[in-house]
Amino acid sequence: MIKIKRILFPTDFSVCAGQALKHAVFFAQKYKAELHLFHAITMFEDQAEILSHELSDTEKLIEEHKVIADVKLNEFVEQYGSKDFNVVKSLVKGISAAPAVLEYASDNDIDLIVLGTTGRRGLGHLFMGSVAEEIVRLSTCPVFTVRESEKAKPIKAYNNILVPVDFSDYSVKAIAYAKEIAAAYDSQLQILHIIEEKAHPAYSLSGKSSIFDLVPNIEEESRKKIEKLIKESSGPKVKSVIDIQGGNASSDIIKFASENFSDLIVIATHGLTGIQHLLLGSVTEKVVRMAPCPVVTIKPFGKSLIG
Repeated sequence: MIKIKRILFPTDFSVCAGQALKHAVFFAQKYKAELHLFHAITMFEDQAEILSHELSDTEKLIEEHKVIADVKLNEFVEQYGSKDFNVVKSLVKGISAAPAVLEYASDNDIDLIVLGTTGRRGLGHLFMGSVAEEIVRLSTCPVFTVRESEKAKPIKAYNNILVPVDFSDYSVKAIAYAKEIAAAYDSQLQILHIIEEKAHPAYSLSGKSSIFDLVPNIEEESRKKIEKLIKESSGPKVKSVIDIQGGNASSDIIKFASENFSDLIVIATHGLTGIQHLLLGSVTEKVVRMAPCPVVTIKPFGKSLIG
């Protein structure tokens, strides 16, 4: 059973954040959880050290920001405050948004972080990075992300829950979480495994460029492994369908979700940092950035909501 006591909703008061807020309120009501409305004041975060010396009115600007943010948070409290759950507002000053969110989550024993993501790509993503992706990568508790859309979709039952697997321990935990969610919403699991089609260059002399040519029974073996994962993972028995495809993990997970009416994606993240993350990238972060539906990311070594 999923147990959630405290939910953190970080906001920058954007349209994207507003769409995520509806989900945060939905979960707070469903689980009778305490909802923490959070805003970090991070003016000039890219040049904070320089500007604090160069601009005499920096503190004045920060105070003005604080007043405006406080008013907006109070509006949220008035609008969403309910006898069904408690609302806490928090306004902090920090250098960068993501570390401020992560520190607050750790200090306040947060069970779930709910936030919006713009799905920025190209140079905008390269230069500006993504607060959501940094939180997903470094958070020790599950993170629920909602990609900004032109028209917000109504919150409804999750009929189809997509769980991408790679046969690692991460996949086992993701399936366990997905089972609990599926049981709560009477939905089915879509267990997806993407086989990278392109064979390693070392096999090029054989004249075979596809892993399906090198290992003809790879699809059958993958299906057996998935069936074993479902059986051995904890959680209630729920309806599951298995799909095995060849292609590229991140792009084909997103494509599958779009074409198969997935309402939610449950995926594990390894939480790599530094050079290792730079070289390997992260399938999870790409899915978070571009998924057509909300995404729940978890870590096997992080805080568990299954009790």
